[in-house]
Amino acid sequence: MPPRKACLVDVYDTILASAFPQRQRELAILAGVDDDQWRTEWLRLSLDRDVGALSMAAAFERTLAACGRDPDPALVSRLVARDAELIISHTTVFTDTVPFLAKARAAGLGIALVSNCAENTRALLAAKGLLDLADAAILSCEAGLAKPDPEIYLLAVQALGISPADAVMLDDQPRFCAGATAAGLRAIQVARPEVGGQPPDPRFTPVTTLHDVLPLLS
Repeated sequence: MPPRKACLVDVYDTILASAFPQRQRELAILAGVDDDQWRTEWLRLSLDRDVGALSMAAAFERTLAACGRDPDPALVSRLVARDAELIISHTTVFTDTVPFLAKARAAGLGIALVSNCAENTRALLAAKGLLDLADAAILSCEAGLAKPDPEIYLLAVQALGISPADAVMLDDQPRFCAGATAAGLRAIQVARPEVGGQPPDPRFTPVTTLHDVLPLLS
């Protein structure tokens, strides 16, 4: 198998660990809403946020209304501002992330971050210093489409100026790995035991740490 020229890298649970329940609990307290109800209604809107159909402000308005609260503009503004703080304070970079990205770039590999996410993620990536370690960041909320749609992977390889056959996708989710292979890429599943995510899928090469990725690409 020829060496790969680029890596497409998922964000959440692949290079970043986000304490989502804790974040949502704090937002529910600020909103004056039951935590479980808040999280249920917030998750209903995930896809709309991820493809940019709903801004964070609009999503908070809908969630408040669904929970029986008045979507007062001042409260919505406070929720948006607090969420922007919480996503940074409640998200950590895995210890192998920066060494991997630095070594990959030093080896001449193009790097594109590819994430299903809402509009608060680009600021998070900048705050964690990860945008500086990538050549492109293809975020679903900006692209208007989300993994596993093959088109989002093709946007990423186009941004890197390579063909799909020259790229590998690193992702913790098997269905997103499958979307990458449908687009003509190779996929490696990052199955980190510490996050308790998806078990390794036999269709994809598994790794438990990013330290094991580079030898698979040469």
